Formats: sequence, structure tokens, C-alpha cells
Amino acid sequence: MRRGAGPHPGPGREFRRLWSAYAVSTYGTWTAFGAFPLLAVRVLHASAFAVALLEAAGLAVAAVVAFSLGPWVEHRAKRPVMIATDLIRCAAMASVPAAYVLGLLTYGQLLVVSVVSGTANLAFSAASGAYLKYLVPREQLLSASGRFEATSWAATAVGPPLGGALAGALGPVATVLADALSYLLSACGVLRIGGGDVAAPRTRTEGARGAGLLGGWRFILRDRALRGLFLNSVLVGGLIMATAPLLSVLLLGRYHFPAWQYGLAFGVPALGGFAGARLSARLVRRFGQDRVMYVSGWLRSLFPLGLVLVRPGVPGLLVVIVVEGLLITCTGVFNPLYAAERLRRTPLDHAARVLSTWSAAGKLLQAALMLAWGALATLTSPLSAIALSGVLLLLTPLLLPRRARPAAAEPAARDGGFGAA
Repeated sequence: MRRGAGPHPGPGREFRRLWSAYAVSTYGTWTAFGAFPLLAVRVLHASAFAVALLEAAGLAVAAVVAFSLGPWVEHRAKRPVMIATDLIRCAAMASVPAAYVLGLLTYGQLLVVSVVSGTANLAFSAASGAYLKYLVPREQLLSASGRFEATSWAATAVGPPLGGALAGALGPVATVLADALSYLLSACGVLRIGGGDVAAPRTRTEGARGAGLLGGWRFILRDRALRGLFLNSVLVGGLIMATAPLLSVLLLGRYHFPAWQYGLAFGVPALGGFAGARLSARLVRRFGQDRVMYVSGWLRSLFPLGLVLVRPGVPGLLVVIVVEGLLITCTGVFNPLYAAERLRRTPLDHAARVLSTWSAAGKLLQAALMLAWGALATLTSPLSAIALSGVLLLLTPLLLPRRARPAAAEPAARDGGFGAA
């Protein structure tokens, strides 16, 4: 494992810079929320299955590539990987408004951009997750994860309404351009991080390609608590994301929601996620981590079934806001706990591989379920497909571990920490 020789310039400074880079790109991403479905439905007049394919293609290809990217990222310094993937995402997203202005935008281009940006997203997540574990002491991982989670939900609250307003005022590609700019700013932020870096050394057992690809799977599956969290998280994420394109078609197409209402429907509920993330550590101190993780994991599976009540107009808008708000609040409590537990149970020299395997499996399942639910919605109706997803989600909490054994201590020294959240 390599570390830079230079000391960190100050406690917490590197973490704050990493967090700031994450924040700016996350705000950009959520400002562009729904931009591709909006372009597909309103500009290219795509069907429900085509919109589902658009979402699924990027996830599926990125997931397959990520199984190879995990070992590759693991053995390289993390900051250059993050900078390169930010620049790739910037270029890919910037190509969409350029083609739109020139009258050359096609469904095929949206598919290619979805694939490229999805692959870069997974590589960035693996590198940044491993680098976060390097920067942050073990006992502060929950606080750090909570700060990232709160930032994500704050961006989710602000971004879609802002994006809807931008799309209404400046056209449907304005938000895509903002997203491209956010990746450029993120790359500049990562570039400013000083101090050391981390890269795992290669071992003889990893000489074979297959051994490298299977390492993440082996580590996840041999830890009972980690295995339960993995199965629960990928199934919950897959079943929820399977309905995302269907909601886009339902709200934007069949019910003709204006872009600003569509953004509002997914922006306002994110305030619950922000509140849940900020409360997560306090709830743990009062009730214990196992209880809070188990209860919030159960609660987040109950609410998506309420989306079958969505109707046109203001009543339908209120249903989406209430259902998504309850779901996201519970998710905001749950996610920092499971993310911190995952990092605690993963050695630093395996972090990139485990995180990329985790993300790749989740994205691959999401892609498969999106296609399946897109076909189901075509054969029946979007509401019927959404109802089936809600029913299946009720079974996912059975996979949650009731009580996890403490993770083994990791005697790795770190060069710096961060200020309290």
C-alpha cells in the first residue's frame, strides 16, 4: 500500500475538499434529474420501454465493466482516477447540448452517453469510497457517511425543482450542461486535495484475472452481516429504480405534469432524506445501531406501494410527495448506517474492489429489473408494474441482519481526520 510522504496540511482539510467535490457534482447531477427521460419523451417521442432501456443500458454496461474496474482502481492511486472520471463525465454530458443545438441529437447518442457516464460513475464511486476510508478514522466513519448522505439529500431536494425551472426557462438541455460543468468543478476540487494517496499492492494470487474479479464477491459473501446488507440493498435499490422510468412516463407523458411539478415531486421529499441523515447518528446513540438499522430498513420497504394511488393533477402530485417523503426519510436514516458498517468491515486494501462489486451488482440488477418492468408496463400498465414492485419490496427486510457481530479492528494508521459533523 502506497502513501504519499508529505503530511496533510491540516486536520480535516482533505476530507472537506473531498466532500466539497462530491457536493458540487451531486448538486449538478440532481439538477439534471429526469433530463434524459424528458428529452426522450418530449423531444424524441420515445415509448415507455425505450425510456426504460435508456435508463437500463447505462446501468447494465457500466456494471459489467465495473467488475474489471474494481481491481484496476484498487491498485492505482485514487485521486487521479477520480479526476479522470470527472473529466470523462463532463465531456460525455457536454456532448448532449451540443448535439441538441445542432439538431443532431438522437436516441442512440443518449444511450451512449448513459453508458459512458454510468461506467465513469461506478469507477469514481469505488475510488472515492476507498479514499474516504483512507482519510477518515474508523470511529468517525458514521459521521462522515452521514455528512455525505445529508449532502446527497439536500442536493436531491434543491436540484430537481431548480432543474425543472431551468428546463422550463432555458430548454431541456440546460440542466445537462449544468451537470457537465459540475463534473469539471469536481475535478478541480479533487485536484486541490493535498497529502498522500492510497493504492493496494498486487499479490501473486491476484495475477490471474479471474482471481481479481472474484475477490470482491468472496469478501462480501463470507461475512454474514455484510452478505445480508448486500442482498437487501441491491434488491431494494433494484425494485425502487425499476419504477423510476415508469413514473417518468406516467407523470410526464400520460398525466402531462409540467417540468417544474415533476421536479417538485422528487425534490421536496428529499428534505426528509436530509433530516434522516442528520438524525441517524443521534438515533444510534439513543437506541443502538442494530435497532435503528433494522427498524429503518423495515420502514423504507412499506411506503413505495402507495405510488399506486398516483393520479393526474394536484392530488397525484401530493401522493408522490408524501410517499416519496416517507420512503426517503427512512432511507436517509438507514444509508449512513449501512455505508459506515460496510466500510468498517472492509480492509482498506480491499475497499475499491468491494465497493465496485457492490455497485456493479446493484446496477446490473437495476438494469435487468428496469427492462423487465418496462416490458411489464407495456403489456399491462405502468401502475400495475409499480404495484408489483411495491408488493415485492415488502419481503426485502427479511434479509436484514438482526444483530451484526462487531467487525474486526483494522490497525491502519491514517494521516489525518476531519472536523466533527
